[in-house]
Amino acid sequence: MKITFLGHASLHIEVGDFSLIVDPFISANEKANHINLEDLKADFILLTHAHQDHILDVESIAQRTEAIIISNYEIVSHYQAKGFQGHPMNHGGEWDFDFGRLKYVNAIHTSSFPDGSYGGQPGGFVIEGEHKTIYIAGDTALTHDLKLIPMRLSLDLAILPIGDNFTMGIEDAIIASDFIECDKILGYHYDTFGYIEIDHDEAKRKFFEKNKDLMLLEIGESLEL
Repeated sequence: MKITFLGHASLHIEVGDFSLIVDPFISANEKANHINLEDLKADFILLTHAHQDHILDVESIAQRTEAIIISNYEIVSHYQAKGFQGHPMNHGGEWDFDFGRLKYVNAIHTSSFPDGSYGGQPGGFVIEGEHKTIYIAGDTALTHDLKLIPMRLSLDLAILPIGDNFTMGIEDAIIASDFIECDKILGYHYDTFGYIEIDHDEAKRKFFEKNKDLMLLEIGESLEL
């Protein structure tokens, strides 16, 4: 499994022969201007919620790739009404896709489309594929619901928001890593704009002091599990 950070909360994940894009917000992110949307492969697009900084490039990518959009019922229905392919899910549900097994889990946040229309309830994803299991938290706050994940699943990596203000920050992300029983963390949802800028060295130090590994990838950089 190969995970590439595309900036903000956007990810490209390769699981075997399949490509997944998570929460594509690339074309309007000045920090990601070296990422070419036309080069991105996508068999599936996973959306944690409907805010513009998570769905901006969905239609352009789906139009080109014919990717299947996976999200909550409301978001998928929104895109299906526009002629795109989708697979609706809801909290607690699981499904076996071509790339592996996917579970849609709780997140504490809000969700609305840019025009203010209802975007369903936000969520996160647990992906099991190629004998690895990763958790993508979405824009969640710290919540006891995170403790439910390790009751059934052992995580190899957790991708957590760390920018604070709109999501949990560093201290809460450290607690979240305890709740999910995973000490290998990829941080995201930080630095894109002023509200969520962080001190990288301080963030890594705080995780290190708790015997945890916080990885902060450069935009376009990848890691493999």
